[in-house]
Amino acid sequence: MLDSYINLVKGGEGEIVEKKSRFIGQIKPVSTEEEAYAFIEQVKKKHYDARHNCFAFSIGEEMPFLRFSDDGEPQGTAGKPILEVINGSGIHNICIVVTRYFGGTLLGTGGLVRAYTDASKEALKNCETKLMQRIIPIDIRTNYTDMGKVQYILNTAGINIVSTDFAEDVLMKAELPYDISEKIQSDIREATGARAQMTTYDEVFG
Repeated sequence: MLDSYINLVKGGEGEIVEKKSRFIGQIKPVSTEEEAYAFIEQVKKKHYDARHNCFAFSIGEEMPFLRFSDDGEPQGTAGKPILEVINGSGIHNICIVVTRYFGGTLLGTGGLVRAYTDASKEALKNCETKLMQRIIPIDIRTNYTDMGKVQYILNTAGINIVSTDFAEDVLMKAELPYDISEKIQSDIREATGARAQMTTYDEVFG
């Protein structure tokens, strides 16, 4: 299972011109195959007068669902290069459509691959992404004497402390990165003489 992935928060658009052909890259976050094809159709309607609307999309974190299309371009010159940009970016749940307005000059196989790749990368520059990490939510209940020790361990490891409630004891809610969760819990037990009570919850991405 992945410990982290890059999530597309906001799509973007970018354009390049190659020998008078316009290549317009358009990107949108999608979570289902239906959403991806709806976006593709939306782009096709917007650019109904374009020669080609080539696309690729990736859905899901684990073993993502992948599809691509050359939409009339020579096989392997459009959809696959777009998909390779997606795979290289590490972004999941993403659809890229590159629209081509033909400029009258044939670009050749290598030229097409470069153009569709560059248009996809140009659009990616204008997107907003967020690193999603597999985390373990945890409640840590400790006395006031041990509170400083727990805070020191969490702060040193860069752990996000969601909230701290002060009552008879101190209750801290935190998010432990999955890969260091066991170590952090062990460090807290050792530092507090096992006095701190810890409750963990099912892992999530956040």
